[in-house]
Amino acid sequence: MTRDPVAELRALAASSPLKKIRVLAWRDLEDPEAGGSELHADEVLRRWAAVGLVVDARTSAVAGRTSRIRRHGYFVERAGGRYQVFPQAIMRGFRHDRQNYDAVVEIWNGIPFFGPLWFRGPRLTLIHHVHGAMWKISVPGPLSRVGWLLEHRIAPFFYRRSSISTLSTSSAEEIRDILGLKNVAVVPVGISSFFSPGGTRSDTPLVVAVGRLAPVKRFDELIRTFADVHAQVPNARLVIAGEGYLRSDLEATIAAVGGEEWISLPGRISDEELRDLYRSAWILTSNSLREGWGMTITEAAACGTPAVVLDIAGHRDAVLPGESGVLVPEEESLADALVAALKDPEELIRLQAGALRYAATFSWDEVALSLFRLLNDRAR
Repeated sequence: MTRDPVAELRALAASSPLKKIRVLAWRDLEDPEAGGSELHADEVLRRWAAVGLVVDARTSAVAGRTSRIRRHGYFVERAGGRYQVFPQAIMRGFRHDRQNYDAVVEIWNGIPFFGPLWFRGPRLTLIHHVHGAMWKISVPGPLSRVGWLLEHRIAPFFYRRSSISTLSTSSAEEIRDILGLKNVAVVPVGISSFFSPGGTRSDTPLVVAVGRLAPVKRFDELIRTFADVHAQVPNARLVIAGEGYLRSDLEATIAAVGGEEWISLPGRISDEELRDLYRSAWILTSNSLREGWGMTITEAAACGTPAVVLDIAGHRDAVLPGESGVLVPEEESLADALVAALKDPEELIRLQAGALRYAATFSWDEVALSLFRLLNDRAR
C-alpha cells in the first residue's frame, strides 16, 4: 500500500498538542540574497500551514517590502537589519514568544537565536551546514572572528540537549565533530514537481552554475577554471545564474580571461527560465566552499541534468557518485573532470538517466512530515 505523507502529517498535526509554532530565520524568501535555506523553509512551512498549524515566521527586514505578510498560509514578520534581527528576536522571545507559542523552530544560519535561554517548550534547530571558513570570506574584519567564536565556542554550549536537524549525512558529521552537538537527525531536501525533464538540450556543450554572487560560491575561481575548460573544448559555454554584490568583480574576472563571448551572467532569473536553463544544460557545476545540500544539484537532476561538482559536505549527499554525477576531490582538477564529461557523450547520457532516478527519491511532503515528527517528539 502506498504511503501518503500529507495524510500522515494531517493526522499527526490533529493529534499533536503543538498548534502554534514560532519560526526564527535570518532571511526571508523575498530577500535579494535568499537562497536554498529560505526555499527550504518556505516548502516546509507552507505544508505545515496547509494541515491547520498556525505558523509565524520572524526574519530580518527586506528593503522596500512590508513588515508583515501572509505567504502560502503562514505569516512572516520582517524587522531589524542583518545583525540587529538576532538581538531583537531574542528580546521578543523573552517578552512575548515564550508565552504565546507551543513550539519554536530556529534556523541556525551561522548565528542562532539562543532559544534554549528563553523558551522552555519543544524546540527544533535546523543547521544546514557549519560555516567554518566562510566567516573569513563573508564577514569583514573582526566581525568574522566574533561570528566564528559564536558558532564554534559559545552557542554549542547552550544547544547540547537540543534536537538538531540537518540536510545530509556529511553535514551531520561536521556538526557532531566540529560543534560537538550529538542529537542530530538527517532529513534530506525535497524537489518540486515543477522541475522535470523537457525542452531541448543545447546543441553545444553548456555548463550552468546557480547561486548568489557571493564569496562562498567562489564563482571567481569557477570562471578561471572554465577558461581551462574552454581551451580544451572551444565551443563550451558557461552560464552563472544569480545576483549579488560581486557582480562587477565577476564581470572583471570574465574580461580578464577573455570570456565575454562564452561566459554569461544573466542575473536573477524566473523559475521558468531557471528550469529551461537546467533542461538545456549538459552539466550543472559548483565550486562552492560550503553547502548544506546543494539544492541546485537536485533541481537540475530532476530536469535530467547531471552534476560535476567539488567534493564537499552537502554535495556528497546531493550527488550519487558515478550514477547522478561526479564528485571531484578538492585536491584534483575540476576543469579536467568537466572536460572529461563534456567529451564523453555516452557517459553523459548514462548520468542523465541516473540523475532522474536519484531525483525521484526526494519529496517535500516527506520533509515536512519528518521535521514535524521531530518537533512533536520533543513535545512528548
